[in-house]
Amino acid sequence: MTTRLTPGALSTDLYELTMAAGYHAAGNESLASFELFVRELPDNRAFLVAAGLEQALDYLEAWRFSRADINYLRRLPALSGVSRGFFETYLPDLRFTGDVWAVPEGVPVFAGEPLLRVTAPVVQAQLVETTLLSTVLFQTAVASTAARVVEAAAGRPVVEFGGRRAHGPEAAVHAARAAYVAGCEGTSNVEAGSRFGIPVSGTMAHSWVMAHEDELSAFRRYMEVHGPQSVLLIDTYDAVAAARLIVGAGLRPAAVRVDSGDLADLSVAVRRVLDAGSLEDTNILVSGDLDAHAVARLVASGAPVHGFGVGTAITTSPDAPSLSGVYKLVAIERNGRMTPVGKRSPGKRTVPGEKQVWRVGAADTAERDVIGLADESSPPDGHALLSHVVRRGQRVSLPRTVHDLREEGRLARTALPSVVRRLSGAERFPVTLSTALCALADA
Repeated sequence: MTTRLTPGALSTDLYELTMAAGYHAAGNESLASFELFVRELPDNRAFLVAAGLEQALDYLEAWRFSRADINYLRRLPALSGVSRGFFETYLPDLRFTGDVWAVPEGVPVFAGEPLLRVTAPVVQAQLVETTLLSTVLFQTAVASTAARVVEAAAGRPVVEFGGRRAHGPEAAVHAARAAYVAGCEGTSNVEAGSRFGIPVSGTMAHSWVMAHEDELSAFRRYMEVHGPQSVLLIDTYDAVAAARLIVGAGLRPAAVRVDSGDLADLSVAVRRVLDAGSLEDTNILVSGDLDAHAVARLVASGAPVHGFGVGTAITTSPDAPSLSGVYKLVAIERNGRMTPVGKRSPGKRTVPGEKQVWRVGAADTAERDVIGLADESSPPDGHALLSHVVRRGQRVSLPRTVHDLREEGRLARTALPSVVRRLSGAERFPVTLSTALCALADA
């Protein structure tokens, strides 16, 4: 499988480079620690699902300035006063040599908790900010939405269908990955299937039916190619009438899909026709502008639906399309030791110090989170969420498969209280600061 297609070192904001040039001119190679976290949960979210780490690590591993990159930078007016040495000897040899601690993908996280911490020479740590934020926050937003849809489906499979509504083909691939990590059964995106080993799923389009002289011919010809695994789209004209055609012709597809109309009523009527024709094993799948709340209503209605195809609502996360994520300096090397630092800006205050998050409770029951200093001892019954994933620029372990991440994330999410996971009126999960971190924050 091909798993990597990473952005280059120019995938950053200009001010990162102007600062890098300033640090270089001052000879500043101090270590710096930055933490990436979400300031506040969206109004309609009680938790987030971490995602995007694997692509973030791919980026750090491949991060370097090509000769073409450097030639472009030399022509920028904003960098016209920078020394030749910055372009000729410094940037060509620059690589990421730092350390990274991160929360595993698929794990639920909350406001103020670092999803990852980067400790590296300050120029390196600064230059990677933009891509780390965009990579982690985009996939985390999608995974968080997908987890809500999966929760609403109450054990029925959900397939991500949103590639054509994504903000570009690469966003579609990574959205499919994030959705799978968060619990979806598969995706319609073939590139995501090839790159990450995600199961792919698809039926037919309405155009297939309309391209034939009649609906039954369309169904027969499709099944001649794809056999009993076929899924037939039956709502091009009249879903119930199409179900009768299938029964009358003796066709036995694996499933039928309804993509429009009153899905609850139609699924009942179609089920009745299929069962009367001895097609009890033919499942009914539904799609068509579904979101978590629509899925929940269908489940609550008792509609005989086997699974859901959900596209736009997952891939673009329209009810929470962006997260208030930031990447902030929390410690800087001064006189040979790491010194905690933080912002005091009104409304944007940050808590200083390198942090760890402990989830407290039994293995299958999460009770609360404690955010403390990284060198503190774990609270009783607590386990650390951030693990050391990159040491001196090298990965500590091999990349994780999306299948392992999906299963471990599922267990971590089901450990949350059900009142935190519910779609509406969810309760906030308790998150507190350790005594030592509180003292540092108030100093």
